[in-house]
Amino acid sequence: MSTRVTLKTISEHTGLSVTTVSRALTGYDDVAVETRDKIMEAAAELGYYPNLTARQLQKQRTDTIGLILPTSGPRYNDPYFSELIAGIGDEMADYGLDLLLSTRAPGSEEIAAYRHMVEGKRVDGLIVVRTRKQDERIAYLAGTALPFVAFGRSDLEIDFPYIDEDGESGFFQLTQHLISQGHTRIGFISAPLNLLFANYRLEGYQRALKENNIPFNPEYVIQGDLTRQGGDRSTRQLLQLSTRPTAIIAANDLMALSALSVAREYGLKIGRDISIAGFDDVPPSDIFSLTTLRQPIYDIGRLLSAMLFKLIQGEPLTDRHLLLKPKLIIRQSTGQAPQS
Repeated sequence: MSTRVTLKTISEHTGLSVTTVSRALTGYDDVAVETRDKIMEAAAELGYYPNLTARQLQKQRTDTIGLILPTSGPRYNDPYFSELIAGIGDEMADYGLDLLLSTRAPGSEEIAAYRHMVEGKRVDGLIVVRTRKQDERIAYLAGTALPFVAFGRSDLEIDFPYIDEDGESGFFQLTQHLISQGHTRIGFISAPLNLLFANYRLEGYQRALKENNIPFNPEYVIQGDLTRQGGDRSTRQLLQLSTRPTAIIAANDLMALSALSVAREYGLKIGRDISIAGFDDVPPSDIFSLTTLRQPIYDIGRLLSAMLFKLIQGEPLTDRHLLLKPKLIIRQSTGQAPQS
């Protein structure tokens, strides 16, 4: 039976005091780098595993952050969520923190889940994603002492730390690109309009039409749900119009990829008979040569985690509000408008 490795074991092995060993392993910055490296190396060599419960009680922390995905199903096959979770998890792992992941459909059960995490002291902080215009989650968290950051803005008159993509600018740029290729009949598959980013993206599309003196046709705007199924239904609706669009922009790549499939089913040549574009540039958009707006989801996940960790540590944020610019990635799914 092996002997349990303790702080005292490491102290005797390194010739350093138990206090120094403890502070190095707990992450205090008053321990010299060389000393910390020596202690960490000894701990790994001896097979030391900290008593997490004791450490958490001592620090009054859980060493865990929470993420509640606002979805009615697991939807881990959605590459957007997969990339985001990977970025958040990898960054938190660098800090020695765990990620507590849950899914809830928007509504009363979702808020109950937030209360459970906050009031049950299950996490040290929370990340909120896919923010809404009047976001009940943010209103609740702003009234607590728990640190949180959001991926997205809100219409609430509350100051909170967030990272967001400038969807208005991005969709203006994307629509402008299609107009430069001769497209004037441009369909738009929106995200649900209770999500604030959906409104920004729609505004960018409408602004580009207006600045190019192209009349806005409400028939060309269909509200999707960010899923493959929603993209399928919305594309069929657009292609069944008496004067159908020559180009379709979707609010995310998942719906745009469905649009590619449906267009082919209708016998349309992608990039020649019809142009299709999305937003995110998540796998497998490159494989299907989808023109899209790139937002670095994985990197954003890491940035969100870094911001939250600073807040948990009680450190001030240099930038509480980060608005990133998406990059237009032009591929073969878009081309010159067909001659009509």
